[in-house]
Amino acid sequence: MQHAESSPLAADAIAGVSDARLVAVIADHWEFMMRWSPTYATTLGDHRYDAVLAPSDAAAIARYHADRDALIARLVALDAQTLGDADRVTYQLLRQGLEADRGTDVCRAWEWSVASDSQSPLGYLSYLVEMHTVKTPRDAENLISRLGMGATMIDDTIANLSSGLASGRVASAEKVRRAIEQADNELAKPVDAWAMASPTWPEWPELLARLRELVATQIQPAVVRYRDFLRDRVLPNARVDNEGIGALPDGDACYRASILVHVGLALTPDELHQLGVAEIARTDAALAALGAKALGTHGLAETIARLRTDRALYFESREQILEAAQRALDAAKAAIPRFFSVLPKADCVMRETPAYEAPFSTVAYYREPHYDGSKPGEYFVNTYKPETRSRYELEALTWHESIPGHHLQIAIAQELGALPAFRKLGGSTAYVEGWALYTERLAEEMGLYTADLDRLGQLSFDAWRAARLVVDTGIHAMGWTRARAEQFMRDHTALTEINISNEVDRYIGWPGQALAYKVGQLEIVKLRDDAQRALGARFDLPAFHAVVLGAGAVTLPVLGERVRAWVTASQAAR
Repeated sequence: MQHAESSPLAADAIAGVSDARLVAVIADHWEFMMRWSPTYATTLGDHRYDAVLAPSDAAAIARYHADRDALIARLVALDAQTLGDADRVTYQLLRQGLEADRGTDVCRAWEWSVASDSQSPLGYLSYLVEMHTVKTPRDAENLISRLGMGATMIDDTIANLSSGLASGRVASAEKVRRAIEQADNELAKPVDAWAMASPTWPEWPELLARLRELVATQIQPAVVRYRDFLRDRVLPNARVDNEGIGALPDGDACYRASILVHVGLALTPDELHQLGVAEIARTDAALAALGAKALGTHGLAETIARLRTDRALYFESREQILEAAQRALDAAKAAIPRFFSVLPKADCVMRETPAYEAPFSTVAYYREPHYDGSKPGEYFVNTYKPETRSRYELEALTWHESIPGHHLQIAIAQELGALPAFRKLGGSTAYVEGWALYTERLAEEMGLYTADLDRLGQLSFDAWRAARLVVDTGIHAMGWTRARAEQFMRDHTALTEINISNEVDRYIGWPGQALAYKVGQLEIVKLRDDAQRALGARFDLPAFHAVVLGAGAVTLPVLGERVRAWVTASQAAR
């Protein structure tokens, strides 16, 4: 995957870095990212790799690890004490990120991970067509060439999973069953109706015909091979009773490495579990109290039962969901100038979750704007089985996924300017998800919630993220079954059955990621409380937000340093 040309974003890659030694490592790190994530490079406006997919066979995975480890060795050899303050933070973030990624090698996730959403081979290839902007015949040719590598990617996935079977690494039975169902659903359709075969190219009918022929003759048979392999080889050997990562070889080490990747702090599973238990006790009491006020219910169980079973509290059609989501997004856009001194140029638009992934996907998700401005940020809302989608959670969901949550943070980060690109485009999960969860509560201060019923939705969502701490650690470190995890969420949140099922399935397949939300939110709330106590009447909320959002998705310790420095400077300015 070598490429002779330099990245069109080479200057962005090293922006704001002064030390020549660090500049050299960061420039090579950027090239490493673009080579190994060619579809990501396309979304950034680096079109050198538009015609290829990253190789995913065992030899390629070994090369990726070697390339990454060589970068780590160069960083280790660089004396960080000789760097200026700004460069030292960049050095610290890059090294920690690469070393945390190396820590997860022990998981060997490519040998057992099976998905049924946009991360599955079918979902990934379907999204390629959507994300690959086609404005010229050359763009279409590149996409056809890239998609032409899809069958090889699927076969590599089969080979990797076969290696996992041989070493005792295998997905949970339910994860596999869902992936089979996703493939069956798509295979039941005519190829022309597949998402990856449905772009609109009226000006190039011969190119569209080539694309559809490729899907019919190469991708569809590969999906059949993948479906059959999952059904005949993986499913009979899949995990049924113990679905957590702890059941796999090196499972404990894998889970601790995953915690470090997503949370950025060396917290133990037990510490995180107990934090979740404490937060659940708080949200239990708050839900019961607000339920009495808003619904006239008595106690937590009755409040949750009413929220979950009263059909008047649910949508009746996909159109209602889309209308409510758009209304909530528009309200947030109108309110943010009063609470943020810096706003992004990139817009955020509402989209519907694609049909091929909707039955297996979460209630909503966000996709960042293309770095080159060719695509806005996108808030995807799931309209599958609208009668299972609650009205009262829609507002909190919107604030989290779009504005002032993910879109505001991610789009502002992309537009920061004098920071190396890796800091503007990625970073700490605990920061990213912690910010989005923080904004669900901030939305109350912004006057966004319509009624107490919608505030109940916010509380249920807060309980949902607290439950994640309990459930994720329960599944992966304490031997909890899927049924026990689902029951815990049933008892402490108002999430519907379909959402609970999909959420627990997500935690099983993505160890540690769900822990980041609450840890990040609580740290941002604590930093804000500390700043308000220190500054009193001089505390300025838009200024605080500018500090929090002003350096990309940094780790929680770096965020704490930034906020404390701002407080000190504000005190000195009196």
